[in-house]
Formats: sequence, structure tokens, C-alpha cells
Amino acid sequence: MGTAAVVSCALLLAGCGGGSDDAAGKPDARHRPVSMAGKGAPQQPVPQGKGSKVEDDFNGDGAPDLVLDDLVHSGHGDDAGIGVVYGSGSGLRPGARQLLSARANGARTKGELPASFESEAACDLDKDGFTDLLVSTDPPYDGLGQPPVPLQILFGSPKGLTGKAVKVKVPAQSRIGNDWSDQPVCGDFDGDGASDLVLHASGARLTFLRGPFKRSGAPRAAGKPLAAPGNDLVTGRATDVDRDGYDDLLVRKAANASGTAVGALVLGGPKGPAETGVLFPAGTETAFGRFGGGKGTDAAVAGPNGVALRYDVPGTQRGTMESKNVAVDTGDLDGDGLSELIMSGGSSGNGGGAGEVRVFRGRTTKLDMNASANVIPSAKGTTQVLAIADFDGDKRADLVLRTYRGEGEDTVGVYPGVKLDLVARKPQLTFSTREFLALGDGA
Repeated sequence: MGTAAVVSCALLLAGCGGGSDDAAGKPDARHRPVSMAGKGAPQQPVPQGKGSKVEDDFNGDGAPDLVLDDLVHSGHGDDAGIGVVYGSGSGLRPGARQLLSARANGARTKGELPASFESEAACDLDKDGFTDLLVSTDPPYDGLGQPPVPLQILFGSPKGLTGKAVKVKVPAQSRIGNDWSDQPVCGDFDGDGASDLVLHASGARLTFLRGPFKRSGAPRAAGKPLAAPGNDLVTGRATDVDRDGYDDLLVRKAANASGTAVGALVLGGPKGPAETGVLFPAGTETAFGRFGGGKGTDAAVAGPNGVALRYDVPGTQRGTMESKNVAVDTGDLDGDGLSELIMSGGSSGNGGGAGEVRVFRGRTTKLDMNASANVIPSAKGTTQVLAIADFDGDKRADLVLRTYRGEGEDTVGVYPGVKLDLVARKPQLTFSTREFLALGDGA
């Protein structure tokens, strides 16, 4: 996903277990570094596709695309918009980029454009083979009566995300009082093959909107709000954790003073997400993958005191890692069918330090508790994992990182996955989100 990195263009990758001289750790021709930073990549047309089943493929050409929020800008608190870099058979193409903004792409409410425009989740809502983007806005509201729904849809097409967004239509019976309908999660919760949406309705209640959606923003069906074990939905794309053919929803209770919250799965089924499943310990975020070799899905729950591991959810096999205050992600970087656990930021008793990205190899028994690869930014900045996906079509996930230094300077680096050393030593390409500024509002 669901549903979302800090790196400089001179990142140093230090292998910690794959053999730094092994040829498998060296990028092949498709992975030769191509720097786009500072000089600006020339603008290229968006490749036109015919539709695909690939996730995050807005133009339907069979290659995933990259969404970028928090673009570099020179204003004071300005919303620079949403950047999209389109993919190709050989990887991301920074020149084929697009800037989306409230001014150029937002839907009006009572004649006024929303004040903000931020990506929330992506899935093919109308089942046409082109991924659609869910955007959160701040529509004008005078505080009287039921507020407008702040979510809008930008539909994908052969030319990508073009034109004006439409508002998500939430039927009156699916709303509660004067609360906002927000926190969108994409997933096939009823197992019919169409993407659905789950929103936060009010308190510990969920709104379930069945897909496919019409181009007007209306769902196929919707009922009364459902009870939930918390009020904080983990937005983005849902996961079929118990592998029964229905996507499951992760919900958290209100955070405590340390910023952590107890989580719980809401299990999907023929009637949608209606049953509370396994509970997770208090944490700041949870990542799902298959890094322990079991038949089911594993979970890593990050918190201020370490990372709790739950193997073969809802199994009882457990583990812990000493890494504190980290962000966690998962992806199969070496293409062996098992996920790696990726940690960024924080501090660690596993040989890591603040500011670096550490990769822990998935194994057929348990996760390798010693970092197998470290990505160390050479410049000062905040490190953030933007995405983990197979952008170059080699059946191995790639790691996309962003280093930002204040609001006016950043570098995005794409590090290809490799067979034995997990991640290439140098980025396949680098670019700055500053390059979107030249496009103007939605150009």
C-alpha cells in the first residue's frame, strides 16, 4: 500500500553479510546510476498504456508509478501539490512527471477549491485497469450542518491522472452526525474482485463502500456504519493477513502519551469488514510481510522501546528487536519469495544508528536479526522510505528513499534490489522533487 524517506544523491551502501565483492551485489546495465539531481530531467510525455493489474499503475502500461507528497517548495507552509513520476519497463522515468494540485485538479465545493490536496491511497476503484488516486482535501465549511466529504478521486487513464477529481459520494445512511468521512483504506474486503473503500465514520465506527465505483464517485452499495475496535484507520492499501481471500483492515485505538496505540485487525468477509480478529501490542506503526517463512503473514510492530514480531499471524510465535523509534516497511528485495524487513531512523542494538536504513533478510525459519545491508546517507538530513516495489521489472522490489533538508532541498534515490546483497550499492537514479516546480499548477 496502503495508502506513505530521506536520502542524498551520494548515499553509501555498506553490505553487512552478502559479500561486498560478490558480483550479485553489483548492478547490471539497467542499474547504472543516472543522476537527475540539480540539473533537471527534460520533460517527457507520459507513456500510454492499455490497462493492467499492476498496483499503482495510473497509466495502465504495466509499470508501477511513484507518488510524492511534501514536495520541495519555497513558500511558507504552502501546499506544493502532489508529484507523480511514471514508470517504464526499465524503471522510473523522472522526465515523465506530473504535478497535481487543488487549483488544477481539485473539485469545487460551493464554488470554492479546497485549501489542501494530499494523496491518501491508490487502487483501481472503477475496475477499468487504471489505478485511481484517493486525495484528501480541506473543503470550505462554515461549521453548520453536516460537513462535505473531504475525499476526492482522480481517475487513471491511458494518459495517467488527468482532468478534474470527483468527490467520493458517501450515502447518508453510511455517515454519522456531523463528522468528517476520512482516513480512506483501499482493499477487496468482500472478496468479489472489485476494490472497496473503508472510511472512518465517527468514534469507533467504519463506513464500508462497496466497489466498483462509478465515475461520479458513487460506490456500488453502502450500508450502515460498522462497529470497530478503534478510531484510527491505517490508511493506504489493506492486506489479506489471514490469506482467506478477503482483505483485512488494521485499526488502532487513540494513542497514549508516548504516541503508541494498541492495534487490531478487522477481518474481511462476504459482508465486508465486520469481525475483529487478532490484537497487536501498542506501537506507532505496523508492517506486514512474509519474513519468517511460515504459511501465513508476519507482522512487525514498531514502538519507542523496540520492534515486536508476530510470526504467522494469528499464530503465537513471537520475537523482539531492540531497534527503537524506527519506521518499518517490508518488501522482497532479492526475489526469493520472502520479505525483508526495512527499518529507517531511530536507534538500534543491532548495530544500527540514527539516520540510516537497515535491511534484515527474510528467512525460511525466522527473520535474520542482524542487519544484512545498511544504507547510510552521506549528507545530513531526515531519512524516509517512500516506496518498495519492483519498478524495473526484474522480479525484485526496489527501495526508494528520500533525504530532505528543510522545505527547500531534497534528493530521491532509487536503489534496485539484487539477488544476494539485497540492495545495490549505488542508486539507479536520483532526482529532486524541486523539478516539479517548473511544471506549475498541474502542467
